[in-house]
Amino acid sequence: MPPTLDPASKPLPSEVSPYKSHDGLHRIWAALRYSGAGLRAALSYEAAFRQELFVGLPLAVAAWWLAATPLQAMALIAVVVLVWIVELLNSAIEAVADAVSTAPHPLLGRAKDLGSAAVMLSIALAAATWVVVLCA
Repeated sequence: MPPTLDPASKPLPSEVSPYKSHDGLHRIWAALRYSGAGLRAALSYEAAFRQELFVGLPLAVAAWWLAATPLQAMALIAVVVLVWIVELLNSAIEAVADAVSTAPHPLLGRAKDLGSAAVMLSIALAAATWVVVLCA
């Protein structure tokens, strides 16, 4: 019998991943540990993330003095954090692609290029936001 598609029903034991987390405080604690491990990995292995952090941290601090309003400061900080988020996602894509194969493959190359394009667009958005907020 195929698994049910009713969203209200619980999944069958065969449909549940053994790696799926549980509810409650244990899940929150585990998620915090995984997130910390991810940030440590980015700092250890990702030069681009370190460079963006090196540029972005002083900008995030300076935003509070450079912006005319708290809302503008938050916008300036938000686009800096967005660059970090997109870089982390790009690094995750690259890690998965490299785990699949380090041999040249058009789809893996496309995945890496798309991640890189996302980083470039986030940096362009951040730069444009800083220019508009500070020059308007």
